[in-house]
Parts: sequence; C-alpha cells; structure tokens
Amino acid sequence: MNKILAGFVMAAMTTTAFAQSNTNSPYSQYGLGDLTDQSVGFNKGMNGVGIAMRKGSELNPMNPASYSSVDSLSMIFDAGLSGQMTQYEENDVRVSGKSGGFDYVSALFRAWPKVGVSFGIMPYSNIGYKYSSETKLPDLSTSVINNYSGSGGLHQLYVGAAWNIIKPLSIGFNVAYLWGEYERSISTSSTSVINTLSKEYSADISSYKLDVGVQYDQQLGKNNFLTIGVTWSPGHSLESDPSCRLISRNSSISKSDTTLFTISDGLSIPDTYGLGVAFRHSNVFRVGADLTIQDWGEIDYPHFDGKTYTLKSGLLKDSYRYNVGAEWTPRAMSRRFLERIRYRVGAGYATPYYYINGKEGPMEVSASVGFGIPIINGYNNRSLLNISAQWVHRSADNLLEENTFRINIGLTFNERWFAKWKVE
Repeated sequence: MNKILAGFVMAAMTTTAFAQSNTNSPYSQYGLGDLTDQSVGFNKGMNGVGIAMRKGSELNPMNPASYSSVDSLSMIFDAGLSGQMTQYEENDVRVSGKSGGFDYVSALFRAWPKVGVSFGIMPYSNIGYKYSSETKLPDLSTSVINNYSGSGGLHQLYVGAAWNIIKPLSIGFNVAYLWGEYERSISTSSTSVINTLSKEYSADISSYKLDVGVQYDQQLGKNNFLTIGVTWSPGHSLESDPSCRLISRNSSISKSDTTLFTISDGLSIPDTYGLGVAFRHSNVFRVGADLTIQDWGEIDYPHFDGKTYTLKSGLLKDSYRYNVGAEWTPRAMSRRFLERIRYRVGAGYATPYYYINGKEGPMEVSASVGFGIPIINGYNNRSLLNISAQWVHRSADNLLEENTFRINIGLTFNERWFAKWKVE
C-alpha cells in the first residue's frame, strides 16, 4: 500500500509538467482548444482505439470498465510523452512549427477481488499559437496588422475504479478534477495611426469531469473473444467566468484605456458518448473500432460582437470521431525478439466541433503505426516500450491546411508487486 500511495504522490507532483501547451495550431484559438482523447501508449499505436479494448496486462483509461481485468498480482504504471512537427499551408505559403511534452502518467492495480483501481493525470485540451496577418488598404499606403496569440489548456487528475459484476460484464467510472486556464489576445495596429487596439480573452477553470463505462466481454470458442464497450461523460457547466478586456493604447502619450467584460458561468463541456467493438484471438491478434460523439451544438459559447460580450448559440457544433485499429503479436512467448514485438496500425476520421466565420472548421484524417517492445528484466517481460508514429491532416475550404507528424513514446511498467514469496 505504501508503494501505491507513493505512486499517487508522484503523479500529483508532476501536475506542473502538464501545465504546458502541446500544440502550435491556429485552430486551437476556437472553443476550448484542441481536444485530446484519453489514450495511452498502446492505444496511440492503433490511432486511439480503446473503448472495447480489454487486457489484464495494460491500462486503458478510454473505458474505465477495463480496469477490472487487471490480475491480483500486478501493479501497472504507464507514462508517455510526444513530440510533433506541423507544416502549415495557406495561399501557397508554407511554414513549420514544433511542439511536444509530457502526455500522461497513470497507474492501475487490483484493490479487491474483481475490482480494479486507477489514478493519473491526462490532458483535456491544448491551446498554443502565435501568428500575424497584414492587410493592405485600398489607398496602398496604409497597412493593418493583426497579431494573434494564445496559450493554456485544461488538464484532469483522475481516480477511477471498475467492478466485474459477472464474468462477461464490467462497469467502471473515472472522477477527475478538471483545471486549467487560457489566455488569447488579438491586437490591431495600422501604419498610419499611433493607436493600438487589443482584445484579451481569459478564463480560469476549476471543475470536475465524470466518465462512466461498460464492457461486455463474450468468449467465442476456445481462444476468441468479442468485446462491446460503451462510455458516457455527462456535460455540465464549468462554473467559470470568462472575461474580455478591450485595451486602447496611444503610444505617443503612453496612455491606455481599458474596458472589461465578464460573463458569469460562461463555459461548459458537452455530453460525450462512445461505442466500441473489438475482437481478439488469444494473445496473437486483436482489432477494434470506435465511434465517439460530443454534443457541442447544445452549448452556447462566449462571443464579443464589438459592443457586448455575451453567450451566443451556433458557434459550436456536434462532433464525430471514427477510429479503427489492430495489433498483431506473432508469438508472445517466442525466444526470437522480433516475434515478441506487438505490431500496431490504425486510422481515423473526425469532424470539427466549431464554426469559423459561419463555416465548418477543419475535417481531420489520421493514421498511425506503432510497436510494443517487451522490456526484459529479472522477473518478467510484461513491461513494454510503446513507440508509435502518427500523421494527422486537417483542412477546410479556403482555410489553413495542416499536416502533423507526431512521435509518441510510452513506458508501461507491469510488475508483480503483490506476490507472496515462499521460502522452503
């Protein structure tokens, strides 16, 4: 138990490492930023598939019902980081950007018979961008320069548990402390005047998030299993008061005028539904497919119309994400190293959850390949080094096009902490 508590304290102490942006996309200026899933090392190699994935030797926060599959002797720690390079293209102009950092830290163990418990830290959204645009006015002697920047995001510190009610059926939940902040700014200046107008948007969020999951794992014959998974995360108000600050500066006399607008209880997260199905053959092969739906269209979002800062409907839209993925292990117990590696592949498609100037945001197409490499120590080879590469393409009509190449690296430590040694 002391080791479990030490692991939880270690996870809590790393919260500052996650208080950073893992994106540099201009699209993160909309809504709550670029949303993340709750995938870990093995999921990422299959492009985020996980709602129906169930295996006692791995941690799967994408469906908390999976926690009940952990055996009574194991203590699993999983941690990951990623780095990415993105190429942006608009009107035949190309630029590149890099970002990266820690993704998650999680742990899983069996607390009681048929009950698994997990805890950890994961991101919910990322905001990070900085760019400018210049517009020539008709008189050709005046230019208007707009500078855009933003940073922040939301993070979740969760505790979850699952119960295997009867042999094929498990239910589980995650309860998370959801926190973070964001700052966005737009400043406008002209080459012909000395006044600068800035709009600064900010919010400080401290709330909660709940995830509920169910898995039904049915054996088909001797070595085949079919699993159906369902998840639900209820939407609710974040009880945050977002603000908009207008600042007019006159550089010649070093004077500024500030007007502050605040919306009481102005931010929310939506109802989220997930459905997944997976098939596995022994420890050799498994394949799965997920559908995730988020009801952002039901949520009003803060908007400044030039005079007032109020909640407005129609800025967000329901989003859909489809993922498929597979894993193949030639011979898990082979003496040959290459036959023990877990080979993974996946692909996905997602729709945006926001509008840009009344038009749909960017559609997303993605694909991934990955490997689960066994780490051999003095006790077992159940621990894994998970490495995956992912390509993500986002584009919309007459808007910025993004191509992101991401490398994910994760370590899964699966150790027998609770074994009782017998001396004869």
